[in-house]
Amino acid sequence: MKLYLNIAWRNVWRGRRRTLLIAGAMGIIMGLLVVYDGLLAGFEQAIYSNAIKVMGGDIQVHAPGYNENTSQYPMLPLEDPDAVVGTAESLPNVLLATKRLNTGGLVTNREGAFSVKIVGLETEKEARYNPVAQNIASGRFLRPDDGDLIVIGQGLASLLDVGVGDRVTMAATALHHQTRQRTMTVVGIYSLGVPDLEKNTVYLSLHEAQVLFDLPGQVSEVIVILEQFGLEPGVEQKLRAAQPGYEVDTWVTNFPEIERALELDRTILAIFGFIMLGIAAIGIFNLLMMAVFERTREVGVLGALGLKPHQISTLFFLEGVLIGVLGAVIGAILGTAGNGLIAYFGIDYSQFADMGDYLALFSGRIYTRHVPLKVLQHACTVAAIAAVAALFPARLASRQEPAEALHYI
Repeated sequence: MKLYLNIAWRNVWRGRRRTLLIAGAMGIIMGLLVVYDGLLAGFEQAIYSNAIKVMGGDIQVHAPGYNENTSQYPMLPLEDPDAVVGTAESLPNVLLATKRLNTGGLVTNREGAFSVKIVGLETEKEARYNPVAQNIASGRFLRPDDGDLIVIGQGLASLLDVGVGDRVTMAATALHHQTRQRTMTVVGIYSLGVPDLEKNTVYLSLHEAQVLFDLPGQVSEVIVILEQFGLEPGVEQKLRAAQPGYEVDTWVTNFPEIERALELDRTILAIFGFIMLGIAAIGIFNLLMMAVFERTREVGVLGALGLKPHQISTLFFLEGVLIGVLGAVIGAILGTAGNGLIAYFGIDYSQFADMGDYLALFSGRIYTRHVPLKVLQHACTVAAIAAVAALFPARLASRQEPAEALHYI
């Protein structure tokens, strides 16, 4: 095999210009795919991670039976939530674990009644990481000792025609389907640029929610925020093992619309990559076909010297594989270098913030993330495509009769 590789490597460079063109084209395509992967990872981290923080965290812990309950936001008290929080915060890659009390209800005034999700939260903890706290358009965020004060979204404020300091009536479902009602003062209005979230979610302090729903010291949920998007499966497994008896779910289960958006992005990347690598494969096919016809007499000489058809086929096949490997190396270098540059300088994505709901949660720069496994995956794909493209020319070369090939002009 070493002899075959040496001969194939020599033959690859006999047509140096064509080889460099094809390998370079494959390398550029692979480099673009690697950069796109890095951008997608950075895009997910910068945008979708904020959406997940707003909607309920990377991981959610509930009491047994929560998911089977027919209520939209069942208020099932979580046993020993402090132990869950302590365990979660002791795990690697966990940025924050905090308690919440969630239920569904209505916010009403003279303008009408609107269905909302009511969230009681630990204000000091969430003020550091919750995008709602960081996007207060008017007024202020909640404090631990706030009483009948709520924070609402700009979308809901517009529907109710209220501002900071105005009062609204909030009615909510308590533990045993009782209805609790209280007049609340709007202390802050947040603006995320996502109308559905702004209209559908209001916030109050955890202590006030516990008093309102007569659940002193109790919560219905613990949410876990991770340092990096995509680490959920490992943390979820460790949390399940350390705290059995709870229902532990990730955002993939609870927020399938985000998963669908991510899958769409990945599908577009896969189609783009398939088309571009297919074009490069046609180039390799064409290169090797030309090599077969140009070296017909050489094939005849090899046959006359005693090489069997499968040995001649192996030589041409290895040429295609080596070109693919060369393209993969070039692509890995270009892609890693491109990712490094964008990871350092970033790309200003703020001008595209109004193109979709979740994009509005991001207004800064996107930095790529290095994804070594993706680089290896694309390199293997490039080599495999090159090998497949080389099969037919290699077979064609092996089927030539030495006597006829020697007389070819």
